[in-house]
Amino acid sequence: MKILILGSGGREYSIGRAIKNEQEKHELFFQPGNGATNELGENIAISDYDELVAFAKENEIDLTIVGPEAPLVDGVVNIFKANGLTIFGPSKEAAQLEGSKVYMKNFLAKYNIPTAKYIESDSIEELFKFTNSLSIPIVVKADGLCGGKGVIIAQSHDEAKKAISEMLSGKSFGDAGKKVIVEEFLDGYELSMFAVCDGKDYILLPAAQDHKRIGDGDTGPNTGGMGAYAPTPLVDEVLYQKVRDRVIRPTLDGMQKEGAPFEGVLFIGIMVVNGEPITLEFNVRFGDPECEILMPLMTSPVSDMFYKAATNRLADIKVEFSDQYAVGVVMASENYPYGSSTPAEIILDEVKHEDIANNTHISFAGVTLEDGKLYATGGRVLVCIGLGDSIKQARDRAYLRCGQVHFAGKKLRTDIAYQAL
Repeated sequence: MKILILGSGGREYSIGRAIKNEQEKHELFFQPGNGATNELGENIAISDYDELVAFAKENEIDLTIVGPEAPLVDGVVNIFKANGLTIFGPSKEAAQLEGSKVYMKNFLAKYNIPTAKYIESDSIEELFKFTNSLSIPIVVKADGLCGGKGVIIAQSHDEAKKAISEMLSGKSFGDAGKKVIVEEFLDGYELSMFAVCDGKDYILLPAAQDHKRIGDGDTGPNTGGMGAYAPTPLVDEVLYQKVRDRVIRPTLDGMQKEGAPFEGVLFIGIMVVNGEPITLEFNVRFGDPECEILMPLMTSPVSDMFYKAATNRLADIKVEFSDQYAVGVVMASENYPYGSSTPAEIILDEVKHEDIANNTHISFAGVTLEDGKLYATGGRVLVCIGLGDSIKQARDRAYLRCGQVHFAGKKLRTDIAYQAL
């Protein structure tokens, strides 16, 4: 197949790498890709969706896979489908599950999907009144897309009110904060679950856990994610079944009733409270860095899963996973997540140890290629992934690979997967 992947991060690199490693050979294109994706395929510098459609038709692209949320919320899937092209991802209407936190919370309430007690409003008086009724900490969310940073966990009522005021005024998140959600804080442990959906059927992937905060011991500000591991030992078949019955099935049925069948990746942020799964949020694409650890655990062809989902035929296939564990450690640039950093050349040691060569790899994200040299130019630069028969073995291998990557100001956590160990 000829496959076009939209996006430039580690998530898109990982999808491309998994497809590249399949027995059947495919031709890969990335839009826009990054400085390392051209090792897997061809980078395309076309940003206009109509021009991209023309490229896909001219080059007889069999399947387009959308990585990030912004093109989905923009409606790229609608545009491609209107032109008779096969594309994996939710429509603009279905992508509202991530594009608007207000839409998502109201959808959960309408279809009786367990979620935290909340209010959504653009009235500061209503929001303050509800805030006063909650015990601390208190969760404050901006309605729109904020690059994974639109959620504040306030440690006092005053801090919550300040966050509400700054969101409504547009000071903190611009138009994305013109409507605000305030909700109760749930005390439990968090999971990332991913269901690949075709509107009616779905495949649930192994549950993962990621580490959002910048510092060891979950300290410092939230980021897009500093590492992840899967599968997590905190999930058993009973919990998986509760998520299937109480979250995924009613969501797919509900979206059909809303006239927006959900096709693509449903990313469910779950809080497990006393053994019960409560839905924190939906995203409509793979998490990053969770995608980087889930792709290498799949033993059946990844391209087939994406193609069957995009053509509403998931019931025809069986997706298989290895019984190994995967741990991914993010390496970020010096000033992440506070600001941009000076580009730094990346030096990769030659991997001489056979164990490391066979059981680790790197997924590149914020990198550019200049004169044949790779430079760290993004916030999250790359992810070192280790595979193993235990979480500890996978983690140890991932960190050994980290030791063979060098660039000025590199920043990483040293405790990824500590919850499981």
